[in-house]
Amino acid sequence: QLQASGGGLVQPGGSLRLSCTAPGFTLDNYAIGWFRQAPGKEREGVSCISSSEGVTWYADSVKGRFTISSDNAKNTVYLHLDGLRPDDTAVYYCAAEYQYYCPTIYYGMDHWGKGTQVTVSS
Repeated sequence: QLQASGGGLVQPGGSLRLSCTAPGFTLDNYAIGWFRQAPGKEREGVSCISSSEGVTWYADSVKGRFTISSDNAKNTVYLHLDGLRPDDTAVYYCAAEYQYYCPTIYYGMDHWGKGTQVTVSS
């Protein structure tokens, strides 16, 4: 069961670190994707990491501001959010897909966790 955590309320320009814990998922075999959904908007793919291939992918909207990383020993993937803006406000979810290598984001990932709320407001 995947679990996203680390969300909260932050001022514009601030930072957060989200964590996706994935007990039972060997990160060498699974890609982890981060998605977000704001009220009234469609789900948006944000970032993806394939540890086995050393590949990362970012949406244009977050490129240069968000950084994805993994700690395979802890079965945890992190998403560092810097330079946050009000339009980054959303529920953030992580998901896993077996033997996917993140050439782009894949919305049909098989395993999803509950999300964590990120609110950017002054």
